[in-house]
Order: sequence, then structure tokens, then C-alpha cells
Amino acid sequence: MSDGASHTAKLRERLTTGTEDKLGRALADLLENPLITGTIGRAFDARERAAQAQELALSALNIPTAADIERLTRRLRSVSQRLEGIEDGVHRLNRALSEGSVERRLAAMEEQLKVLSSKLSVAAKPAAGAPPAKKSGAGEGAPTRARRVSSVAKTSPPAKKPAPKRTAPKRAARPKKSA
Repeated sequence: MSDGASHTAKLRERLTTGTEDKLGRALADLLENPLITGTIGRAFDARERAAQAQELALSALNIPTAADIERLTRRLRSVSQRLEGIEDGVHRLNRALSEGSVERRLAAMEEQLKVLSSKLSVAAKPAAGAPPAKKSGAGEGAPTRARRVSSVAKTSPPAKKPAPKRTAPKRAARPKKSA
């Protein structure tokens, strides 16, 4: 039996090897044939024309094509995503404005304002009771920097007005020449 099985395997190998080569050469010959390539080209052109005619017929009957449905699907997804974003925003606003949250936030702000005002009043009391500090290095007769700046500002010349816009001089009308 093993002799018969090996004989069958050899026969199969010879047939497949020879058949593949013959089939490959036959297909190459067919594709090189201008009659076959022209026929295939015309078949593809006819298919394209049939698809265009189908689109025209469907549009004339007011039936959407597959491309129309695909565009509509993409547009619907886009609108759906935008709507989800709006819903999320409304939900966040609803949580922020829910009953009690505004009042809690306002109470917290008022508490912070009380703390700040008490700190300011404590800081202002020592400054009001303390005598003015003397400046070192400046004599009593010497003007302070603030006085010097204000005196300079008073004596500086007033700001210049912007120059008027210049216009081109008007030309005198030329007398007309008589012919």
C-alpha cells in the first residue's frame, strides 16, 4: 500500500506542477491579448455607466442612494455628539444651581468677607495710633520726593496738541482753451 500511496503522490505532484505552469502561461497569454483587455475595459466602463444611470434613476424617483444615506448617517452622528455635549452642560448647570448650592456658596463668601474685614480693621488700628515715622537722611527743610514730583508736574509745560492734518493746496482753475 505504501507503494501505491507514494505513486499517487508523485502523480499528483507532476500534474499540479505542470498544471500550474500551464495555467499561468494561459492566463498571461489571455491578459496580453488586446481583444481580452479591451473587453475587460469595456465591461468596467459599462459597469460605471450603469452605476451612474442607477443614481440618476434613483434621484429622479427621489430615492436616496447609498452615498446619500452614508452622508446622512455621518451628519446624524455629528448632531448627536453635539446634543450630548449640550446635555452634559445643562446637567452641570443644574447641579451648580441646585437648591442650596448657591446659598452655601454665598454664605461661604460672606464668611470670607467677614474674616478679611476683621483682619483689615486689626491692621488699621496700630497704623492710626502710631506717630508718623521720621525719614532718615532728609532734613526738615528738604522737600520730600512726593513734593518734588508734584512740583515738577505743576511746572511742566502743557501737553502739545496734535498737529493739524495737512491738506494739499488747492489748485487754481485753469482757463479753458478756445479752439
